[in-house]
Amino acid sequence: MRSIFYVTSEATPFAASGGLGDVMGALPRTVRRLLGRECTVTVALPLYGTITKEWRQRMRCVHRGELSLAWRRVPYAVHRLSYYGVEYLFIENPRYFSRPALYGEFDDGERFAFFARATVEYVRATGRIPDVWHANDWQSALSIVYLRTLFAEDPALFSVRTVFTIHNVEYQGRYDPAILSDVFDLHPVHRGIVEYGGCLNLMKGAITLCDRLTTVSPRYAGELTEEEHSCGLSPVIRAASWKLSGILNGLDTAYFSPADPSCVPYPYDKETVAEGKRQNKAALARELSLPIGEAPLFVAITRLTEAKGLDILLPAVEALLGEGARFVLLGTGEPRYEHLFRELCRRYPEKARAVFSFDRALSKRLYAAGDVFLMPSRSEPCGLAQMTACRYGCVPVVRAVGGLADSITPYGEHGGNGFVFHEYSPEALESSLFEALALYRTDPAAWARLRRTCLLTDFSWRRSAAKYIELYESITHARG
Repeated sequence: MRSIFYVTSEATPFAASGGLGDVMGALPRTVRRLLGRECTVTVALPLYGTITKEWRQRMRCVHRGELSLAWRRVPYAVHRLSYYGVEYLFIENPRYFSRPALYGEFDDGERFAFFARATVEYVRATGRIPDVWHANDWQSALSIVYLRTLFAEDPALFSVRTVFTIHNVEYQGRYDPAILSDVFDLHPVHRGIVEYGGCLNLMKGAITLCDRLTTVSPRYAGELTEEEHSCGLSPVIRAASWKLSGILNGLDTAYFSPADPSCVPYPYDKETVAEGKRQNKAALARELSLPIGEAPLFVAITRLTEAKGLDILLPAVEALLGEGARFVLLGTGEPRYEHLFRELCRRYPEKARAVFSFDRALSKRLYAAGDVFLMPSRSEPCGLAQMTACRYGCVPVVRAVGGLADSITPYGEHGGNGFVFHEYSPEALESSLFEALALYRTDPAAWARLRRTCLLTDFSWRRSAAKYIELYESITHARG
């Protein structure tokens, strides 16, 4: 295996809105480190308007071309940057990507069709044909569809083996069938590949055509075959279950480090965590004007959506505040949840704060200061927040779903690195929260051991990246 080509709509540190960006920032670098110089690892993503001038100054334009997208002739350029041994390619078209947001535009379908097509056109034009093509989520799903439809007869591309990863099945790339040819440049003969449930479904197309299908945790792989968790795609995923595997995401332990003085006001490690937590909690209290003192601090860092369990979180938190705990929320999302948490803070001005923004720097300060991390998700493909919380010694309370069940084991006689509940209800969450609160207050020695267990849990990418390499090698060797 000589080369791996990742196609993604985001990757840290260049452009990210969540977990996909974190994964695509860390996984390719770890794969490159494990495989060494004998293998070229490339990541292709759009050149967004949000990518900073400092990064742009380090790029070099390596290709210019023009591609066909239905009736359009669209120019594009490819800029290259090397970072930690990985080659990053940025696909440029100002009309599509010089905008203030990554997603949520009226023409997202056309934008990412162009991006997917440009990645294929680039490797064809340059002859830099990879052994493995790894696309991620619906925004890059069409790259696999194009490889296996429009370019199926191209002998140069025939040997490419494809992997498609579902990071979050909630977002599938659904569109009106009327734009099959006009926007996506697919022939009516290909309609059955991407049509599903009365609409075009780009994720369905990639699932159908890829050589191997993966998702971000073993538990979630099983859940995706069930109607409750698949957002309607369970029949398609069950049909592809023979090629489906779940590989738990890892964590960029260098980026998320309580010992990093550039991110944590008072850095600490496993030996100094108690004093570090105390100092960081005091610093956060000053920053947010929240009287904390010696009270236990519960934190939640989340998208404000129903899937994240906010319906059961709110009443459970209110019960906690009644027992003298403190609570801080960081996140953005649906206005109704912002309103509900604003009201909570209004009723408990000395005990609760909510910050409605996407603020990575503040999130690290919250992890560093927090005692308990709340993640009561209704559904959770993998989740990186609970792993990050462990990294900072902030004990997680999670629901046993998806990657949360694969990464957090219940506290008890045989160890464990958090508190786990099963039933999706405020009462079940409240029971776990009060179990954590009781241990924190009544048995400091046991709490210190639990916190240390969290800190020592290995969530690094090395093990997960090795499993991806094994998968890549299995399909390239099978090629013969």
